[in-house]
Amino acid sequence: MRKIFILILVLAFLVVMHAKILTGIGTFLIASDIPTKAEAAVVLNADVDIYPRLLEAADLYNQGEAAKVVINGNRKTDILRNLESSGYEPPCKWYAEEILVLTHLGVAKDHIMAISAEDAYDTISEAKIVGKILLNNGISGVILTTSKFNSRRARYIWSTMYREKLSISVAPAQNDTFDPAAWWKNGRQIRWVLSEYGAWIYYYWMKIFGLHPLS
Repeated sequence: MRKIFILILVLAFLVVMHAKILTGIGTFLIASDIPTKAEAAVVLNADVDIYPRLLEAADLYNQGEAAKVVINGNRKTDILRNLESSGYEPPCKWYAEEILVLTHLGVAKDHIMAISAEDAYDTISEAKIVGKILLNNGISGVILTTSKFNSRRARYIWSTMYREKLSISVAPAQNDTFDPAAWWKNGRQIRWVLSEYGAWIYYYWMKIFGLHPLS
């Protein structure tokens, strides 16, 4: 009888508190730093909808927080490379639309830096490719613009990978649709949250076995 009573109490607690618990799970994924002037706002592009990120980067530029905006893309697979080797030509440059969006939002074209990151397929590989090119171009301080749910992990990856080499801060896209207070009601956002926590588990799992995916 006592066990049943305790079970009922636990279930009642979960029913009453589930929204706060789930909101906390969603909120944890979001990181935001107080804007400080940086040489570039870097638009991350290894996950979902890039338009909110472009809006955020343009805002940082227009507010004088970032001197330039860095975009990256041009993802390629072996199949696409084979198509190109056989004569296929894309209808436009990979960065064409992003530059149009940014200039429409007030970013000077000569203040946009486009990095071809053909082999970037996730946040880690993107950081490895883009970060090295930034360092080679003499950039030492950046503001990462990314989706809200990706912001804490992106900051962790870049800060770990470029410790004492790059000054890193993060500005999650304010127009991003992620809602930490209701993510469990939307199938797409559920996948985002599960994917983010899965990535955190992967990092710590690799550390346990002495492997360092961010090195």
